[in-house]
Amino acid sequence: MNENQQQNNHVKITEGIFGAEKNSAENIDQARLNQYSNIAVRMFHTPVLSVKEILFPGIAEFATNMLSALEQYRTIYFVNVLKIDMTYVTLILTLIGIYDVLNNPLMGIAYDKTRTRWGKARPYVVATAIPYYASILVMYAGATVFGNTSTNDPKKIIFVFVMLFLQETFSTIYSIPRGNMLSLQTANPNDRIKVGLVQQYAGYTGSQLVFILFIPFMELNNKGYIDVPMPLLYAIFATVTCACGVAGNVAMGVKCKERILLQPKPAPVTKTIFYVLKNKYALRNFIAGFATSWWSNGGYKWDVVTQQEIFGGSIPSFVAYMPYNVFTYLSVSFIPKFRKLFKNNNRNGVIFLRLWDLFTCLIMAIIGWNVVDKKWAIVALYAVCYGLNGVNDGPAKVFEAELGREINDYTEYVTGERPDGTIGLLTGLITKITAPINAWFTIKLFKWSGYDTTITMKPWSQGSKVVYQKVFFLFIGISILPDVIRMIP
Repeated sequence: MNENQQQNNHVKITEGIFGAEKNSAENIDQARLNQYSNIAVRMFHTPVLSVKEILFPGIAEFATNMLSALEQYRTIYFVNVLKIDMTYVTLILTLIGIYDVLNNPLMGIAYDKTRTRWGKARPYVVATAIPYYASILVMYAGATVFGNTSTNDPKKIIFVFVMLFLQETFSTIYSIPRGNMLSLQTANPNDRIKVGLVQQYAGYTGSQLVFILFIPFMELNNKGYIDVPMPLLYAIFATVTCACGVAGNVAMGVKCKERILLQPKPAPVTKTIFYVLKNKYALRNFIAGFATSWWSNGGYKWDVVTQQEIFGGSIPSFVAYMPYNVFTYLSVSFIPKFRKLFKNNNRNGVIFLRLWDLFTCLIMAIIGWNVVDKKWAIVALYAVCYGLNGVNDGPAKVFEAELGREINDYTEYVTGERPDGTIGLLTGLITKITAPINAWFTIKLFKWSGYDTTITMKPWSQGSKVVYQKVFFLFIGISILPDVIRMIP
């Protein structure tokens, strides 16, 4: 084989691995590309979503965030209600994380290869919403059956492992398609921003509804004003949440159309991985995620501890959160101003607004360490700083979401499809690979806090300023460093 033949073979191999797909935009000659440019511009600027297609994703997000809010209390449920030792809980979550390493790639690949008359994502959303939410409901109803106080009861440990295993299985099948439905509905940025905003604020309302009801019930129980067993409380909240989750997500899957045309034959998985490596912005995010995925806040629900024990209950907590709850809705009106200020440059908008958030968190962490024992001072500090974060909430979410979609739009340009499943499995595997480090860090930080979970949550019930300084730091301050690293790309 002569030198020219070797060079030609090398070029063929390189193009086979890194080259664009045959029918993708990057691989079309310029003359043909110019013919289609006007059509592409019109598609990019023409709104296509109906009112229902804007509202149903919001309903689904409302239900999904109700569950996310309930899941915020999952560790408290395992440790304080079902009464399993924190070490067992951490080990179970680590094992489930390892299992997730195995099933995530399979689902990502299956999702990217799916082509049906109903679309790519919709069949998964409709088919798996019921078993996904059913597994969650059974798990949170389990404490009504297992009533003993033994923290190492093997039946309880096996029950939690099995239910988390089922939840994770159906979550993998359901979550990847659901999270990518909006990108398949329309290419128009204004359409995507409208739906994104409806989802954001409907979701926030759903989560706040759970917070507003759950925390006062917990407080009234802990103080002895009412006698509603916590296992029953969790079961009731899980029933309502899961019923809304099934209804909202099935409705979205049935009523929302997929309009993005994809390659009839998907690119090979190995080639799609190279596309991710070729996309320097996706690659930077991958590296940043890997660098911070081992980070942990100690694995416990420190915001609940802060509200109940440092702020002093539901009324001071309401005061602390009220400015943010008001400003986050009002921040929608600031979106046009911020888009104009940054000339629709999503990258610059994300950098500025996330630095804003990090600065206020840093102020809270530093000042809060010194005034954690002064109830109304710490409440006022949180109200002001977190309220300032609420001012930019709408613009920040818009910039960040559209920036992420733009990064994936480039992959569509190269491949002629949206291999979101494969991209997602790469980024998702990050947290699974580093799960053992995260588990070790979680246990160490939890022990470092000195917090005693056997003491009922009441104002200042731990009786130690040092413990509450650490609790507030784990709640506010420990996320600052990974947030800075993740923002750099």
